[in-house]
Amino acid sequence: MKDLPVRALLRIAAAVALWCMIGRAVAGDYELTTVAQDLSEPWSVAQLPDGAFLVTLRGGNLLRINEGAAATEIRGVPETYYAGQGGFFDILLHPDFGNNQTVYLSYAHGEPGANGTAIIRATLAEQQLENVEQILLVAPLKDTPQHYGGKMLFLPDGSLLLTTGEGFDYREQSQDRENEMGKILRIHDDGSVPDDNPFADQASRRVWTYGHRNPQGLALDSASGTVYMHEHGPRGGDEVNVVSAGSNYGWPAVTYGLDYSGAYVSPFTEAPGMTQPLLHWVPSIAPSGMVVYSGEHFPQWQGDLLIGALVDKEVRRVDLEDGVVVGQESLFAEIDARIRDVRMGADGHLYILTDGSEGKLIRVTPR
Repeated sequence: MKDLPVRALLRIAAAVALWCMIGRAVAGDYELTTVAQDLSEPWSVAQLPDGAFLVTLRGGNLLRINEGAAATEIRGVPETYYAGQGGFFDILLHPDFGNNQTVYLSYAHGEPGANGTAIIRATLAEQQLENVEQILLVAPLKDTPQHYGGKMLFLPDGSLLLTTGEGFDYREQSQDRENEMGKILRIHDDGSVPDDNPFADQASRRVWTYGHRNPQGLALDSASGTVYMHEHGPRGGDEVNVVSAGSNYGWPAVTYGLDYSGAYVSPFTEAPGMTQPLLHWVPSIAPSGMVVYSGEHFPQWQGDLLIGALVDKEVRRVDLEDGVVVGQESLFAEIDARIRDVRMGADGHLYILTDGSEGKLIRVTPR
């Protein structure tokens, strides 16, 4: 090794340090409390100001959960296309929810031959949704039940982002800015289109970024204003990206992953005009929910990304310093379940939603 250049030695040392950080949990520093269990295919969770929770079930149900009480089903939800990866996805409160009681739900709309990601806006009453209105439906519709995206995020200016997948069989559409598959879309809270969207003069005026495969994580760092997004690669090549309006993130022209057959999707991992990921994983961890930690209980995580990992059955902490990845850490592997969502609650605690037919809602608190 003494014959290697200094730069190569430094890269090896950095790689060893990163590897050592992966897999090290913060044992003894936290407690895990099950708030709810026996949830059938839960996908997303949001905490209401009164402490109750809204949880979407992929089969087309929305639950209101009060800790220590039986879950109640919210009536008035839209019908959904429940097949493959389709169903209910994200649930999000309006930034002014305390005054307007408005919620947003993303879901798979349609039927086998014509389906796509949609958003409804509604008023939350005690046991039902009222004034339900579909404010977005991705165009064009597709005939596959895969890769919907479906993650939503409000920006500080009050506009709403939605991630969309490329439908699996339509990967080339990710590069077509007149097609809304494989994109991040941006709308106002009523569904209208902001005039300052980067491609407002084109057919799909809602497009904010493009070149995505199946983005299912979207989070805002309120301290810096940075928007982070992650998306699934094929075999390897899961990515975390810093989102910038008008940017092209490359899929399928560039990727760090292989096709499921083992063949190249593309021989290129970078190209001019295409934004490189902040971080990528080979092999895949299958990222799910994501949040920028902003709580007071674990100051060592402040400003870091906490990302659910379906394959690795953990929450992956991505340690960020001034926007640069300096390490990774495996958290909560003792849950021993696929992690579907990770959220900061209105009470300042971290909440984890596990996947599958017996899903759980778990609160993380200091020991």
